[in-house]
Amino acid sequence: MLTIRLQRVGKLKKPTYRLIVSEKTKDTQGTYVELLGSFNPHVKENAFQPKAERIAYWLSKGATTSTTVNDLLTKAGLIKKSEKRRSVFLSKKRAAKLAAKKQAAVEKAPAA
Repeated sequence: MLTIRLQRVGKLKKPTYRLIVSEKTKDTQGTYVELLGSFNPHVKENAFQPKAERIAYWLSKGATTSTTVNDLLTKAGLIKKSEKRRSVFLSKKRAAKLAAKKQAAVEKAPAA
């Protein structure tokens, strides 16, 4: 199974990333199928430079994306917002606790 993910390159404490297509089971530092762009988190403008047509091609062929790449593609407008995935998993117990806390805050707010 192919996946689109980030490959870390750059100096120590100054990472830049390549957007690559590779086999999901292979190491990101190994060989990859194709280079699809770059991402530099240290600059504000032109930080994410994707090759949109090639990304669309690989997605149409069934390649998946990592959660970080999915978020980057959503922000860039290359995929729909409804397809955005969450990288953090909340258990049912934790979700119930957060909902109860939110409900308590709502009940307390009108009283004040």
